[in-house]
Amino acid sequence: MKGKLLDSQGKEIGEIELPPVFETELRPDVIKKAVLSAQANRRQPYGSNIYAGVDVVTEYWGTGYGIARVPRMKNSRRAALAPMAVGGRRAHPPKPEKKFERKINRKERILALKSAIAATANEEYVRNRGHRFTASLPIVVEDAFEELSRTKDVIPFLEQTGIIEDINRVRETTKIRAGKGKMRGRRYKERKSALFVISDAHAPVRKALRNLPGVDVIPVSQLNVELLAPGTHYGRLTVWVLSALNQLEGLGWS
Repeated sequence: MKGKLLDSQGKEIGEIELPPVFETELRPDVIKKAVLSAQANRRQPYGSNIYAGVDVVTEYWGTGYGIARVPRMKNSRRAALAPMAVGGRRAHPPKPEKKFERKINRKERILALKSAIAATANEEYVRNRGHRFTASLPIVVEDAFEELSRTKDVIPFLEQTGIIEDINRVRETTKIRAGKGKMRGRRYKERKSALFVISDAHAPVRKALRNLPGVDVIPVSQLNVELLAPGTHYGRLTVWVLSALNQLEGLGWS
């Protein structure tokens, strides 16, 4: 399987042989399982205070008073402690000892990653996710792209490949979240745009791309299924730096 090689301006400069991983069969079921496993393993345990609703002195009156047989506060008719009472305990509160993690077989996780990588080279899958672009897939750029450190230097590449339209799509659809989440560090709801896979975690281009709406930048060694298939939806618009693409063969499974 062959692909086009682009320069830092987004113009075609040659043709390359793609790694065998791009010929992997699509497995949506395994991709979904891997993404849900990653999301579940990030969850933090939480639970109610063990004294919530029960830190009160109550007594049971017994029968014969013509009122409901629920615990009541001392020297008062006010009900307490019971789940149906105002300020009472919850019947079945969340338990901090609950296990949220979901296990997945190592071979399944590897297959999911390979399948998600292959999906990034299929134009039908990528367009079905709503991405906008004009370049042919997969998008592979020369190593010099990693040396760009200013956003204005990256813009010509984004315009030439049509990725700038996808970034504008995200910018136009970003909105303030409804509810309490806006006070908890997740004020905005933002869609996903392009994923840039680089070879070096400290490459200057990371600075140039980090502030673009919906864009993620990740070294190939940290690539995971959730980045390639956000929300279990495979076919994310992905840009590969040539050296990062070559490193796929050295991961031991491609």
